[in-house]
Amino acid sequence: MAQNGANEQPEGRDAEREFVLRSAQENDVKFVRLWFTDILGNLKGFAISVDDLEDAIEQGVGFDGSSIEGFARIDESDMRAFPDPTTFTVLPWRPRQNSVARMFCDIRTPAGDSFIGDPRYALKRNLERLAKSGLTYYVGPELEFFYFKDANSLELLDQSGYFDQLSSQPAGDLRRDTVLNLAEMGIPVKYSHHEAAHSQHEIDLQYTDALTMADSVMTAKLVIKELAQGQGAYASFMPKPMSGKNGSGMHTHQSLFRGNQNAFFDSDEEHNLSIIGKRFIAGLLRHAPEITLVTNQWVNSYKRLVPGFEAPVYISWAHVNRSDLVRVPAYKPGYESSVRIEYRAPDAACNPYLAFSVMLAAGLKGIEEEYPVPPPVEGNVASMSPEERQARGIKTLPGSLGEAISLAEESELLREALGEHVLNSVIRNKKLEWEEFRATVTDYEVARYLPTL
Repeated sequence: MAQNGANEQPEGRDAEREFVLRSAQENDVKFVRLWFTDILGNLKGFAISVDDLEDAIEQGVGFDGSSIEGFARIDESDMRAFPDPTTFTVLPWRPRQNSVARMFCDIRTPAGDSFIGDPRYALKRNLERLAKSGLTYYVGPELEFFYFKDANSLELLDQSGYFDQLSSQPAGDLRRDTVLNLAEMGIPVKYSHHEAAHSQHEIDLQYTDALTMADSVMTAKLVIKELAQGQGAYASFMPKPMSGKNGSGMHTHQSLFRGNQNAFFDSDEEHNLSIIGKRFIAGLLRHAPEITLVTNQWVNSYKRLVPGFEAPVYISWAHVNRSDLVRVPAYKPGYESSVRIEYRAPDAACNPYLAFSVMLAAGLKGIEEEYPVPPPVEGNVASMSPEERQARGIKTLPGSLGEAISLAEESELLREALGEHVLNSVIRNKKLEWEEFRATVTDYEVARYLPTL
């Protein structure tokens, strides 16, 4: 919970409610935005008066779920949004007088049951299953995005490159202000920097538990966009906005902890990676093709997953090497918490609640079934010949949204991790997108074929 000036966080549901009400009063909050996400990861919500906040926490707020993508049919449309008191925080870019706060919500049916189509519930369900084994899932995503001068063109906000300093330029100011605003909301940023492509930037959120992080990813994306819009610019998480340039990903660092102990750490192993960590990698590698529909859910996502632009294509892993799907960053001596796994396929245009769910499910399957981990790859996988990759058993990620849909339809892992309702909703929506894309004649086709055919 963001503290907003408080010295300590109370314990218990009643104490949490009282803390929220007191914080709202101390910060002159007049409106509270109640947030949740649809199946595709679009942020949804509505505002209530602070006078209705206590009742909302206790009784929820009703809304029509039939208009939310992937939620409910019109004859089952009544839903209730219950704000989670631990997510209360003031929006720092709004005026301090008559201020505005936000809270993430859990969606329930009128009978009070958790709604099976709520992505946040899907993640909570997977985390509760993990907790029974005494483990906690931690993630640290790297959000890449582009700044454009407006939403209707590809005119860039800067012409700088990797790690260039932009302290006196608009893009640098926007990124700095984003980091400061996130910090005020209780969302620490570990790193921020300019990425490889012109006007491409990266903000890395500080490692934390997966549910808190999914809420933080949704918040960070909105803050990035809101602050850019406030300066007359536009921020985009489109995976591949420009041909011939790097796309934007969401490399996700992850580990499992038992209390304060990193389950991925083994001091006796050469690279300090435990057998649990290796089996988690094996699970990610084996199930990577079928979970890609969730981690990379748009037609455009597959324009990023092509050779030559630093995005992973081949299903392999390595120590340190940045060309592989799974990377194990170098161990920092004396810090066992630094041992982690980086999964490099996702893009930030995914639904983080579902993406974290399926990555966890894949890794856990590797642990539970004791998958053997293949040998790490030495050298650049992309520079190998097809015959060499085949000899090593290195396969590829899906090459299109259509291929990803076909793999997801046959996936028992996805069905277990997401549930029938969520998976069927995702597949139904993605099939519509794929069919629309296939039926659309592109500018490329007109320019290439019209003059000659």
